[in-house]
Amino acid sequence: MSGTRRRFFQDAAIFGAGLLGMSESLQAQNEKPMPRHPREAHHEHTPPGAFLPMMTPDLADLAHEMDGGVKVFHLVAEPVKKKIAPFKTIDAWGYNGSCPGPTIQVHQGDRVRVIFENRLPESTSLHWHGLEIPIEQDGVPYISQKPVAPGEKYVYEFTVHQEGTFFYHAHSAMQEMMGQIGFFVAHPEKDYKPRVDHDYGLILQEWAVLPSNTVPNTAAMEFNWLTFNGVSAPMTTPLFARLGSRVRLRILNLGMDHHPVHLHGHQFVVTGTEGGRAPESTWCPMNTVLVGVAQARVVEFEAKYPGAWMIHCHLPHHMMNSMMDLLRDRQIQTADQTDVKALSQMESLARSVPFQHVHHAPIAQDAEGVPGFPQDAFMEMGMDEVVEKPETYGLPKNWSAGMMGMMTMIRVLPDKEYDAIVARKKVGSLSRQEEHQHES
Repeated sequence: MSGTRRRFFQDAAIFGAGLLGMSESLQAQNEKPMPRHPREAHHEHTPPGAFLPMMTPDLADLAHEMDGGVKVFHLVAEPVKKKIAPFKTIDAWGYNGSCPGPTIQVHQGDRVRVIFENRLPESTSLHWHGLEIPIEQDGVPYISQKPVAPGEKYVYEFTVHQEGTFFYHAHSAMQEMMGQIGFFVAHPEKDYKPRVDHDYGLILQEWAVLPSNTVPNTAAMEFNWLTFNGVSAPMTTPLFARLGSRVRLRILNLGMDHHPVHLHGHQFVVTGTEGGRAPESTWCPMNTVLVGVAQARVVEFEAKYPGAWMIHCHLPHHMMNSMMDLLRDRQIQTADQTDVKALSQMESLARSVPFQHVHHAPIAQDAEGVPGFPQDAFMEMGMDEVVEKPETYGLPKNWSAGMMGMMTMIRVLPDKEYDAIVARKKVGSLSRQEEHQHES
């Protein structure tokens, strides 16, 4: 599909949805809490009796087939080339061409069969973290099953009698650190109360990738790349919610570090863990939740205030990435930088990606004479056009400059702007389908 034709469809959707002037409209919104919008979003795309699916930005769901009353999934463990930043691609291990693996969503009470194939160069297995299943299905090599050898298949089958946020992963420490994990969500027989309008999932991972290397060092304990759903900010796709709606956010961690995840501008309650729904008597308001290793935390909140609100790990080094290998064979040594050197190196990176380099935030005239300078002065890396997508439309210019590491955002939008983003996503989806049909 030509760029001209694609732009035609996009422009038509923009004008039809009334997207022009979106930034000004957002800035003009009253900052006071607004009345809750009727909860039609839960039913917009969900047939009666069906669950509201969890969305995992930047990751796909795993489709299934029916064999009688059994849901059948096909899962393949294999090496994956994973672009975690516009200028950084690593050699990870994942499932079905994805790292993290695709999301599996089922209903409480479902009978599930997973036909698992191993295309790794070594043996592996699958553990169903948090699920109460027969020992034969637990996925621990030698104890509950023989390891699945390269080229072999293994069938896992069990009935899901629980509800909650679970996950699957290789039961091998090094394979976990190579990226082998994915969501397994069991939606309840009866919907939770209060019901939510938006349901999102985030997987937290850490990578130790040495300069000029692409393979994570799984023996290392110092991590220099941090990701949500397999990508690092600003490549993370923003979440978005209708103003006045209720949002559920499922946060899953299978790395080496605990992560205090903070939401800006709103208070939330923890409504669940990797064990399922928590009693309402345990809920209390907070805005930062510690997600420990091998844990899931489910939080819910009312999207009361319009704006682009950050969600990020609050460990300072996790709000950035390595500054040692951004330019491949060149190093950025923060403590030995001047304005001229910093601009030169950032412009070199901008040419290689490519993106339009934006000058960093102002510094004092005598900055280089002040002990401790520079710290954050030369860390900005705005690349709005490289990571542009429907969910980023209307954000302020250079919004991506300070987005690094374990960061994303939730955009709380009034009806008009929310519907416009939905329209843009649909146009993009139709364009991709037409391009695929044209290529085939």
